[in-house]
Amino acid sequence: MTTVQLPTDTAQRCQVMGIINVTPDSFSDGGRFHEVDAAVRRGLELMRDGADLLDVGGESTRPGAQRVSEAEELARVIPVVEALARGGFPVSVDTMRASVAEQAVAAGAVIVNDVSGGLADPEMLPFLAEADVTCVLMHWRAHSTRMDDFCFYDSVVDDVCAELHGRVEAALAAGVRAERIVLDPGLGFAKNASQSWELLAALPRLHELGFPVLVGASRKRFLAEAAAYGRRDPDVPADRDEASDAVAAVAAAGGAWGVRVHSVSGAAAASRVAARLRASTAATGLVGARAGER
Repeated sequence: MTTVQLPTDTAQRCQVMGIINVTPDSFSDGGRFHEVDAAVRRGLELMRDGADLLDVGGESTRPGAQRVSEAEELARVIPVVEALARGGFPVSVDTMRASVAEQAVAAGAVIVNDVSGGLADPEMLPFLAEADVTCVLMHWRAHSTRMDDFCFYDSVVDDVCAELHGRVEAALAAGVRAERIVLDPGLGFAKNASQSWELLAALPRLHELGFPVLVGASRKRFLAEAAAYGRRDPDVPADRDEASDAVAAVAAAGGAWGVRVHSVSGAAAASRVAARLRASTAATGLVGARAGER
């Protein structure tokens, strides 16, 4: 396998998580990376473009998607995780099944990204505690076939924060260490476009929960309006990449721990720009304080 140099400044900036959908039916790139070799090649491309992590998933969570069997998900995911981890790349597994998470971690995955926040499989949180692995707990209300029926909130920001707090409490009660938890507001999952924008604007509130935040907006349908200009077709997910890059920049500047994206290069640039500005702002503040003391 051809290797690429891993980033060395990841502790100082927003992490860029490159998506590898090992599926035939994902909303954005379903079928393109369904075969193991194609998925591994895609992982190498994402790392060359500046990804910090590779998120491998074998089950589509697009609206209306049907679940695949456990055996099918394992067959899709494990060979890809194993090959990428063997190449020295940091791999996350995107799964709602504890059994898949367990085998993926055994194959070398260092993060478990559960879009259900531990709700879809009662064995997930106990496994995460036992494995002592970093986990992403996303805000979730129902599986893809029904999630659009659950877009009802008194206040989407207040309710999502409260429900994420509940998932944190459940994880801690199961024995997951607090320092292993990352939270995801679940943009587009049981949220309409307006609600997703409200959550994105509420990053400071999400940070108040006290955990790192992952933002996953890439190519999602709520970006269609922002992508409707020039020759872009807002109904084509890949034509939302520039809008996705803009959201990545907002998230990175707002202190997000990470962004989950299909196209990496723009998000990687946004991450580094945000880190550089943050460092310069801190230095400027220090200089100003010293000048005022003279």
